[in-house]
Amino acid sequence: MVDWITSKGLTPYPDALRIMENRANAIAVGTENEAIWLVEHPPLYTSGTSAKAADLIDPNRFPVYDARRGGEYTYHGPGQRVAYVMLDVGKRGHDVRKFVKQLEGWVIAALAEFNVQGEIRDGRVGVWVPRPEKPLMPDGTVAEDKIAALGIRLRKWVSFHGLSINVEPDLEHFSGIVPCGITDHGVTSLVDLGLPVTMDDVDVALQRTFADQFGQTS
Repeated sequence: MVDWITSKGLTPYPDALRIMENRANAIAVGTENEAIWLVEHPPLYTSGTSAKAADLIDPNRFPVYDARRGGEYTYHGPGQRVAYVMLDVGKRGHDVRKFVKQLEGWVIAALAEFNVQGEIRDGRVGVWVPRPEKPLMPDGTVAEDKIAALGIRLRKWVSFHGLSINVEPDLEHFSGIVPCGITDHGVTSLVDLGLPVTMDDVDVALQRTFADQFGQTS
């Protein structure tokens, strides 16, 4: 069984790290169910294990936390749905690459609920949306913006951290970092794309599409 937990308000990031680690440890020893935890955070930056110091453009703008997950710098803040994914990857096949593909597929399926075409790109972590209304890239390709970020950590084959989807965050807040180390593409959100989508709408879409990627929740 997978427990779905939604926290109202803004969850302090240190609290989230502590709760995730405790839950992952409990899942590993079989005393707690797997869980999907849906939260929002106050404005902050996190660094992953591949973060480069030069990519933190404005270190004094918001608190910066060492997330101890894969990936580089990312932003969390109000209007962004963060889904912490605490699942037993060992019992699900011991295949980390497959698990990451499932996370990507889950985000893409949830976005499709709003008729948004999410895509993945080799060498660029996360989920991207084409922006044909914007000027072409220097190489003549269609512009793309990032709408969702992914980064996980495993302990005893149990995952924690997870993904974030931009629903209606302040996109200017991303300017204090080089998001995920990528300089030649922008970021967007569902509302920035012109969709009147709420956080509750996204939560429903995530729960509705979860089983197609990871199996039944009970």
